[in-house]
Amino acid sequence: MIIGVLKEMAPETRVSLVPEVVAALVKMSVTIWVEKGAGGTSFFSDKAYTDAGAAIKDAQEIRSGADIILTIQASNVGTIKSGAVIMGIYQPLFNAGLMSQWADNGITVFSLDTIPRTTRAQSMDVLSSQANIAGYKAVLLAASSYCRYFPMFMTAAGSIPPAKVLILGAGVAGLQAIATARRLGAVVEVFDTRPAVKEEVMSLGAKFVEVEGAADASKAGGYAVEQSADFQNKQRDKIHEHAKKSDIIITTAQIPGRKAPILITKAMIEDMRPGSVIIDIASVTGGNTDLTENDKTVMHNGVAIIGNSALAATTPSDASKLYSKNVLNFAKLIINKEGGLNLNFEDDIVKGTCITYGGKIVNDRVSAMMPAQKV
Repeated sequence: MIIGVLKEMAPETRVSLVPEVVAALVKMSVTIWVEKGAGGTSFFSDKAYTDAGAAIKDAQEIRSGADIILTIQASNVGTIKSGAVIMGIYQPLFNAGLMSQWADNGITVFSLDTIPRTTRAQSMDVLSSQANIAGYKAVLLAASSYCRYFPMFMTAAGSIPPAKVLILGAGVAGLQAIATARRLGAVVEVFDTRPAVKEEVMSLGAKFVEVEGAADASKAGGYAVEQSADFQNKQRDKIHEHAKKSDIIITTAQIPGRKAPILITKAMIEDMRPGSVIIDIASVTGGNTDLTENDKTVMHNGVAIIGNSALAATTPSDASKLYSKNVLNFAKLIINKEGGLNLNFEDDIVKGTCITYGGKIVNDRVSAMMPAQKV
């Protein structure tokens, strides 16, 4: 079996496989083709790939000849042969038309962002591995954009108070953001609709902001869930109270298949002091503020609202390494001892991650989100 790795299109800087993982797959009797220059923006040379056992090919040869094609983004999949398997982060709940098109073309799609969030699947969870980096880089971006210090300073010229950071969402990205902000000396407050994360938040040295009456999110796979109108009103008032005292706000809340919830309104932003910074890492799904624009910085009343959902790609070497390990661990479920493809749909991880197979959309969550699509 041949696995092909395509070069990502700018501005994506990561690569689906790093040489270390190529070597592991070669030991599994798999042939690896890598597009020339695929690892360049992640600082992995073509020679590193050939030394690991891969062959360097052009994109067209990979698209027409590989049995499994690896990309990160959907944008560079291109035209591939019917019957091929593709793997990447394709956001199928937002890309119904593309999923239907790939199904019609006889392509089997595994979207790694739909891997079930179970204990057994943790080593394959690309969202978690990349969100960890995003949370870290969100704080560093905030610190470099903020017009004041993060830590408290006491000098002969006077004292500088520590920055006040409000983090909305205590998932993987939020928890890493807490840890990073605390290491930089900030005072951190955290809001999350899930009371179960309070202990984790406090263990990292942050204050947990509670709002009573949240809907149960224990079965949502680590994601936020939609809340009642009454809770949303309480939530809005509580967040407003804390936002106007914050210097930095980092927002991370997303709901699978839906627009990100608005947590920071224009009125809240107008109550923040000039020089404050908001980093919205949910910007790709609309953002958590009224004013977020994806991949842009918006200035409003002296407050910078930075929409950046691709922070993991700003650390491309390590992000690619972690992503590759996720891919390897998933690949072990669908590759047999002879290096051939073996799709066992009795496995809940394989089934939950497969979006299209045999000319149909087969993922229950995706088909439920788009009832008019081919199922």
